[in-house]
Amino acid sequence: MTNGEVSDLMYQVFILAMKLGGPMLIISMVVGIVISILQAATQIHEQTITFVPKLIVIGILLVMTGSTMLNSLQDFTAQIFNSI
Repeated sequence: MTNGEVSDLMYQVFILAMKLGGPMLIISMVVGIVISILQAATQIHEQTITFVPKLIVIGILLVMTGSTMLNSLQDFTAQIFNSI
């Protein structure tokens, strides 16, 4: 493989990682901010209050989009093996 092909492959890996991980990170961040605002309004500062809703939301998101993510990974893996 040439340097250009390796560079292109690394770019594709980066884009795929952003497509797969980005939505979960963003939604987790939004849930954390909403919970933090609620904690500031009610003056309840418990660490588990932020952790549990994030865990539940990410679990629901994985159940809803897990098959699509798996298909994307399978397609990318097949593309890499076909390029060898």
